[in-house]
Amino acid sequence: MLKRFALRLAGHLSRPFLAAAITLTLLLPAQALTQQEQKTLQELSTYFNSVKTMHGDFIQFGPDGSQSDGKFYIARPGKVRFYYNKPSVLDIVADGKSVSVRDRKLNTQDIWPLGQTPLRFLLSDSINLEKDTNVTNVLVEKDLITVTIFDKTKFNSGTLTLIFDTDDFALKQWTVTDQQGYDTSVAVYNVVSNAPTNQDLFKIDYLANANQRKGRN
Repeated sequence: MLKRFALRLAGHLSRPFLAAAITLTLLLPAQALTQQEQKTLQELSTYFNSVKTMHGDFIQFGPDGSQSDGKFYIARPGKVRFYYNKPSVLDIVADGKSVSVRDRKLNTQDIWPLGQTPLRFLLSDSINLEKDTNVTNVLVEKDLITVTIFDKTKFNSGTLTLIFDTDDFALKQWTVTDQQGYDTSVAVYNVVSNAPTNQDLFKIDYLANANQRKGRN
């Protein structure tokens, strides 16, 4: 179950957010947003672009009701690490160009292009939510701001929902919804922003992956 989620987060093998291609399908800019919604997106973009590193705890909710948790580390642009606590054996790493989903127990890993995952929005060097994404809804409530993005790549369409704190614009949660309507959510807490980050956390062992493919032949 956890690996199925990881593949959704990283993108599914055959249908979802990661496909064996590097070329992105460009997204249309946001349409029919009110002036207040545009202002909110600008404020969120300004804050989010000011945060270059993040680390903390996460809890993941799968479409089947399963839960898992662990530690996460982000270094923008392009780098993230999700280390799952036991009993999960998963380890997800993005190094700026690829995403690796590794099974620590079996010592296997699968690698896909980062550009075909919804994580590219969170990990981009600079993002303008109004112009760089296709925002379909902005909901401002007392405590939370919810932004819904229609995400279309060459091999998949779905939605990415980002939830921010209304007071300080801190990212609280994101949800990936695939074409079949299945949701996978990740909530983050105990977050520390703009602190030093160990770059060794974001290394992918490409040689191990090559040896793994040879072993299958």
